[in-house]
Amino acid sequence: MKTILVDAINTFVIKGEGIFEDMRDLLEKYPNKKIILTNADDEQMQKNGLDKMPYEIFTLKHNPEKTDKEYYEKMLEHFGLNKDDVLYFEHNEDAVKSAQFVGIKTYHYDKDKKDLNELKKFLADNL
Repeated sequence: MKTILVDAINTFVIKGEGIFEDMRDLLEKYPNKKIILTNADDEQMQKNGLDKMPYEIFTLKHNPEKTDKEYYEKMLEHFGLNKDDVLYFEHNEDAVKSAQFVGIKTYHYDKDKKDLNELKKFLADNL
């Protein structure tokens, strides 16, 4: 069963508001493991409430950034996963490209549109 990788800030967490509950409700419909990917340092984790997430968090604290393919290589190694074991959705286009470069099936989530129907389609088509 594939693991769902979820971008943190501007996707699962809306700055100043907290968890995007409609997205959480959507994700809860899937029995798959979920991991939230961020690059927040300790201060950013607390400031954005990432220390209180319902799913496991992975961060490299900006070393390297998610726009670097090495981030995803280290993440996969950390969890003992390969690129075919995961799906990912992310709002940052450069981070999407880095994940895709590693071979991770990745969906660019538009943080302004918040189109959960398209996200649901991506998940349904690829899980």
